[in-house]
Amino acid sequence: MNRKKKIKETLLKKHKKKMSRMHKANKPKYISKADRAKMEAEQAAAEGIDQNQPESDIEKAGD
Repeated sequence: MNRKKKIKETLLKKHKKKMSRMHKANKPKYISKADRAKMEAEQAAAEGIDQNQPESDIEKAGD
């Protein structure tokens, strides 16, 4: 009985590994808290630059 059980366990392990390789994880890659804060700061800076450009164009058009 132990021999059958051992064989079944090893085949199951191989099958599980095979299936896990086939189905990649759907969840996004983990990003650390510090990296998220850095990315948010960069986005805020980029949005700030983008928002300043149209304002200067509006002021020029108004004069």
